[in-house]
Amino acid sequence: MEERELIKRAKKGDHEAFATLFKQHYPFLVKYLIKVTMNKDQAEELAQDTMAKIVEKIHLYNSKSKFSSWLITIATNRYIDIQRKKGKEKNWQKEQANFRSLKWSMESRNEEWNDVLAALSTLEDGVRIPIILKHYYGYSYEEISNMIGLPPGTVKSRTHHGILRLRKELKLDEQ
Repeated sequence: MEERELIKRAKKGDHEAFATLFKQHYPFLVKYLIKVTMNKDQAEELAQDTMAKIVEKIHLYNSKSKFSSWLITIATNRYIDIQRKKGKEKNWQKEQANFRSLKWSMESRNEEWNDVLAALSTLEDGVRIPIILKHYYGYSYEEISNMIGLPPGTVKSRTHHGILRLRKELKLDEQ
């Protein structure tokens, strides 16, 4: 069944249609959130939270953007809200342990892990998220702006400065 029809049926309360949408989009959402959170457990928990939110909000989906873009928008905003609630306090030792665990987990399953992901983990969320949306998923600055609620110029600036930091981290300017 086509995605449009599944969404239409899910909006009417069809649980099978929603389950099919869930199956189709959950792996994509988890992979995106792993890049955002740099924590596999947090990514899976956030993906489940996002899908639960989608059940509540499916009636608000207006088909102006792709369904996957809508999912990313909700997941990103949920993540930002959680980070705000946690405040500025960060436990760097715990973050580094999560990072090492994620890297080992992905490498042991022969999944995508490279120096770029390692370098991305050094960036703060406000810089990492726009870079991931722009360069991994191909969204425009305007789309990212709408997704995360920042002006397009801010998104462009954060992406640009983040890329410069990544190039420095990866020592690409020295080649």
